[in-house]
Amino acid sequence: MKKSTTNFALFLLAILPSNLGANTYWNQFRGPNNGIAPEANLPIEFSDTKNVQWRTPIHDLGWSSPVVWKDQVWLTTAKVDGSEVFAVCVDLETGKKVYDIKVFDVSDPQTEYNHLNTHATPTPIIEEGRIYVHFGSYGTACLDTKTGKKLWERRDLNCDHRVRAASCPIIDGDLLFLTYDGVDNQFVAALDKESGKTRWITKRSYKSGRVPPKDKPNDNRKSYATPTIIEHNGKKQLISPAAEATYSYDPATGEELWFIRHGAGFGYNVTCKPIFRHGLVFTNSGISKNLFAIDPSGSGDVTDSHIRWKTRRGVSNIPAPLVVGDFLYMITDSGGMVSCYKAKTGEQIYSERLGGLQNHWVSPVYANGKIYLFSRDGIFSVIEASSKFNVLYTNESDTTFVSMPAIVGNSMLIRSNTHLYRIAKGYEIEPLPKIASTSERSKKRNATDKKDPKRNSNSVVAVTAYYLGGKENIAGVFECSFLVEDNTLPKEEWGHIKFTGEKFRDTFSGYKQYQKVTLDLAERKLGRKK
Repeated sequence: MKKSTTNFALFLLAILPSNLGANTYWNQFRGPNNGIAPEANLPIEFSDTKNVQWRTPIHDLGWSSPVVWKDQVWLTTAKVDGSEVFAVCVDLETGKKVYDIKVFDVSDPQTEYNHLNTHATPTPIIEEGRIYVHFGSYGTACLDTKTGKKLWERRDLNCDHRVRAASCPIIDGDLLFLTYDGVDNQFVAALDKESGKTRWITKRSYKSGRVPPKDKPNDNRKSYATPTIIEHNGKKQLISPAAEATYSYDPATGEELWFIRHGAGFGYNVTCKPIFRHGLVFTNSGISKNLFAIDPSGSGDVTDSHIRWKTRRGVSNIPAPLVVGDFLYMITDSGGMVSCYKAKTGEQIYSERLGGLQNHWVSPVYANGKIYLFSRDGIFSVIEASSKFNVLYTNESDTTFVSMPAIVGNSMLIRSNTHLYRIAKGYEIEPLPKIASTSERSKKRNATDKKDPKRNSNSVVAVTAYYLGGKENIAGVFECSFLVEDNTLPKEEWGHIKFTGEKFRDTFSGYKQYQKVTLDLAERKLGRKK
């Protein structure tokens, strides 16, 4: 790693406190202010190397977002097959790992629809001295942030998530709130955060009676949304979206206060955390893609009385909306469509495409007049936060982003499928190992290839390679990549081989990045692990 020192201004930036004029912590999913860090001075332009303070590899696979408290950054990860789940801590300033803790062994992990979720998707929540890590039905634990010691755990609360858990824990006062919306059980639980003991459990009350598709029984009952705490008219409410309805509960007792029905269509797979702005609760309905603006002053079923406006135009299923000032912004899951609405009235201001076939699972974040957008296809964009659609910057890389960024000080922490990055002005790091194409490799091989047909790029039988990871390509087909060892060439000129097709997802499940393997390229299959 090297820090750019091209001028005195950058030097000053490097020695100034990183929390100057911006959030000093990012404690939970979407942060303390629902994705907003108003004064953070972030770079507009960045890449895998430019304006990157550090990059730290994170083993195995997880989609949980980083959380930050003082000098610690925490996130979770898991074996690809779900057999083990971990909590990882890195130093905020250096990126060096502080803790790598195996939290649980999992005897019977869920494996349905592996490409749609990971076994470590829920984002932890952190406070002074403690972090609470949650893996749905696999278990919940409280860890001491100073020692890494497990203070308590719960493994008796569960449901059938089917596609694994995603709802994140939240805290209010002395209570830790957990959400379980499975195909079998649907409930919200409040635990004493000091001891982990149950304070209350409330079951979901509304059932639409709709029949889901035969190949996905009870899919209309499962949800993955994270709740939020609001205060309205001097009273706190726990706003908790489920599959077919969004509920309000008394956080102290679990008493149901009100709910709205999500309406026609299948409202399952709700993922967005609600937002409370301008006296309205903004939430959506998952697959059916309705956005609601709700007056939270009612009681009972308020579907017909307290929804102030709603829309389906430009509404996403996975990325949550962002409310900045008088405007609400959304990015669609697919297509890269950005929409802007007046938050109070629902009047649409614009709806514009970023360009290209972009798939967005990451909720947008705001900093200092700009909105940052990250796609699963490795495209990240910065747009102006205003009533006019104005793209300030776009960059494309091989990196996949599926996790919510965290903003602390004048830096952003963003997780890719393999690494955790700290983005900040005035820094630059070395690129990851370059991978030469087969044609480039062949040009430099001449006589050696003829003498050793076993290593010829066109007739290779077996090679030693390093696993680089797997993901869906732009066409939605699973693709895993390998770096082929070749002692006749410098490492930066080693060849790159891809295996494509769903059968390879399970074949290479559980592999770590840069793990050495033997590949039979003639048969396009794995030889053995080393």
